[in-house]
Amino acid sequence: MNELHTAALDLAETGVPVLPLRVGKVPFGNCRTCAKNACGGRPNMKTAGPCHCPAPCHAWAAATTDPDVINSRLWRRAWGQAAAVAYHPGGAGLTVVDLDDADAVAWARETLPPTRTVATTRGEHWIYQGAMRSVNAVRNGVDLKSTMSYARWLGTGTGAPTPLPDIVRALADKAPATPRPEVQPVAVPARGGECRHRTPVFLERGIAMAEQRIHEARSAVHSTVYATFLAVLSTHGRCGCLTEDHIARLFTAAQTKGETARHCTEAWTNARTKLGL
Repeated sequence: MNELHTAALDLAETGVPVLPLRVGKVPFGNCRTCAKNACGGRPNMKTAGPCHCPAPCHAWAAATTDPDVINSRLWRRAWGQAAAVAYHPGGAGLTVVDLDDADAVAWARETLPPTRTVATTRGEHWIYQGAMRSVNAVRNGVDLKSTMSYARWLGTGTGAPTPLPDIVRALADKAPATPRPEVQPVAVPARGGECRHRTPVFLERGIAMAEQRIHEARSAVHSTVYATFLAVLSTHGRCGCLTEDHIARLFTAAQTKGETARHCTEAWTNARTKLGL
């Protein structure tokens, strides 16, 4: 048992769902059973915890507090290859205000109520009690990590967490992290009179596979994001199946890999132009 494995167990004992991260602060890829989301993924990918397979699959959704899972053979192998411990803030009833540079930290100190603070490589994590939706780039250098997201565990920090203030919730409403480009579908008659893409399982599996492809990119992330957007739009872009929530999930996956909101919007627009949408 290495120090990361031990730290994960200690953290899980406090009720915080944990998962291992690879080098680059990215989750482990799905196992063979779950590759390309062949297992069907977790229902709606909106709850924390592993799917039915015992491996740390499905990124943030693998986060768990179960010591039997954390100590299992497959998870032990992952801890042996891991570079860091991550946790699912929303699963612990927390929200992390991720301040990515000195300017963002200065803004937080002038604007936000004091709470638990954890130093990061480039800035600070401000941790509040209370969960909310995760949103990236609510302002320059500021991301909100809570539900359907993960944050790297960097220690307990200083101070006690205070209740999530309205000013943080308002950031998500006023400056959404993932720009949602308007989809202008082109009506195309579907075989049998009904668009097969509207089948929930078919569409959900396609989006989950796209998220996984982006998550597993080890290089040429921008090219992978564009190619993935192109693939999704080529299948689902002409029949009106895609919703803003689906697009937001794709943008979130890309931003988790380091893409900016602007790059996501450009890639989406370029893919639509390529397909004549």
